[in-house]
Amino acid sequence: MTDPKVTIYTSGWCGFCMRAKALLDRKGVAYNEIDVDGHHAHREEMIQRSGRRTVPQVFIGEHHVGGSEDLVAADNSGELDRHLGGGG
Repeated sequence: MTDPKVTIYTSGWCGFCMRAKALLDRKGVAYNEIDVDGHHAHREEMIQRSGRRTVPQVFIGEHHVGGSEDLVAADNSGELDRHLGGGG
């Protein structure tokens, strides 16, 4: 089975983005990082998809996980592993 595609919208100056990426890295999850700094179209895409203006915003496929704190909560509850197909 193919792992779900994980997308994370980030900004280079964002500590919460670094924290979210570190969690995904620790779990061995590959992700597509989209930097919204100076990229109006990327930021607008993120806002349209998530309904939020802050970074990071994490998606597994089309499922919106949320920001850094949401990602940590999903990991702690086991929800993240379920969305990733049972593994990390």
